[in-house]
Amino acid sequence: MSGRQHRETEMARRIRAKGLATGRSAAQIAEEIHEVCGPQFGTTKIKGHRLSYGIALADVIEQVRALFERDEKPPPGIGETLLSAYESGLKRPGPEYLHYLCTVYRVEPASLGYDGPCICGHGHRMPGVVGGNDLQGRHGAALADPPDIGTPPPPADQSFESEEDENVLRRTLLQLLSSNPSAAKLDGPVLGACEGIRRRMDRTLVSATVSPAMLDQWEEATLSFGRQYTTTAPLRLLCDVLLELSSVRTAMCRRQPIDLQERLCRMAAQLSGLSGMIMINLGDHRLARSFFRTGRTAADETGDRALRAWVTAREALVPLYYGDAREALNLAKKSRDLAGQTPCAAQAMAPVVEARALAMLSGTDSKKEVVDQAKRALARARNAFSHMKAGDQEDAAFGYTEKQLYFYQGDVLTKLGQTLEAEVVLDQALDKYQDHILDQTLIRLDRAQCRLIEGDLADALDTATEALRLLGPEYRTDFIMRPALALEQAVMARDANHPKLAVYREQLRPPQPLLGEGIGGA
Repeated sequence: MSGRQHRETEMARRIRAKGLATGRSAAQIAEEIHEVCGPQFGTTKIKGHRLSYGIALADVIEQVRALFERDEKPPPGIGETLLSAYESGLKRPGPEYLHYLCTVYRVEPASLGYDGPCICGHGHRMPGVVGGNDLQGRHGAALADPPDIGTPPPPADQSFESEEDENVLRRTLLQLLSSNPSAAKLDGPVLGACEGIRRRMDRTLVSATVSPAMLDQWEEATLSFGRQYTTTAPLRLLCDVLLELSSVRTAMCRRQPIDLQERLCRMAAQLSGLSGMIMINLGDHRLARSFFRTGRTAADETGDRALRAWVTAREALVPLYYGDAREALNLAKKSRDLAGQTPCAAQAMAPVVEARALAMLSGTDSKKEVVDQAKRALARARNAFSHMKAGDQEDAAFGYTEKQLYFYQGDVLTKLGQTLEAEVVLDQALDKYQDHILDQTLIRLDRAQCRLIEGDLADALDTATEALRLLGPEYRTDFIMRPALALEQAVMARDANHPKLAVYREQLRPPQPLLGEGIGGA
């Protein structure tokens, strides 16, 4: 939260407290917040209503979603970014969203700063419960009356929900460490715990002492998780990273000196970004995007252009892997702009993502100008890599390594159909990879794709079969299996009866171990 936002929130909090003490309604408190804070901070009427209840953007969004669900409508597309745009005056809500915001705040459109009646034709002022209508057909209130100030909420670091989410991750971690790690899965409770920790971190970032020695330990742990990124199974690492993120969030719930707060925000950005990277590996692109959004929020608090650019470059991998190359291209350019002239990992990462997005958009039949454009981007990446700090060149998570540069250069050339160059670069990349089995597998699948483009189906299947044979069950996520399945489809399109397809399919879809059986089976 910027200093200006902090002062605005503090002033609104005092107005709300005084209003509650004198028995004023939420609408009256909102009007006073707008009148007092508006001239100094530009506080709009709609924002004044949220501040009058003392709630976060996420709380309003959940209320709107609950109302949509009550009315049996598809989930709305409104999110915190859009609501923030409404509150800043950059956008005006459409008729439907305006109706539900009026229902949440129990006021008419004019009270939120918008002209005209609501599309429902009824009033929103009558008190009630969610889902209730009075006899006049008026909407029930989505928010309860302001709470009694004599009953303060429990401290954020004693949150029951936070403890439950941490317990879910601890149980998963224990399963992964047990004799039957395959029993641990990225299921509903685990995903819910991940989202719960991320959402509470979002809330903490917009509210907020810990000793410098403790911060030193957390920073070292964060760097250690980055080093483990290439050697530890994704779900196992995710549990450790999110437990650490939860500890950082707890510290941020209390006010910190500016220098300590900045260090906490940096760790929050790195841990959130690392969680997003792991979520990509686990195949959950929705949660990956959510974690990167949290990472951006935290990085913005630090004012560090290199960190903001790193989070954005990493986020660009989500649409790159999940089908929207144009969005990946836009995010890569945004990352490049954020980095500016600062020597950092994003300066090398962003042009590589640009090249990969261009290759995906054009395919193996790329025109010469597209090939040249992608190769120029790769040249920019190599030049930027040469100017990076030595420490960043050895950090596969928070920096960018030479082996990553080789791997992604080979991937770009493969997608462009430049198989001769691609195979040389991919061989160099595989020689450098000794630890990260996920990237090793992707490199081998790219080599198989090169053989397929050249028409050697037998060699392509042999290469891909070997890649999957070396892959442990804990690494067989949707993310890693997508290109393997795509290769199967490409081979079938050329020769559905190829004799080596059966062997490849045995590795592609191995039998599941029986319950209680270890990884190695009998």
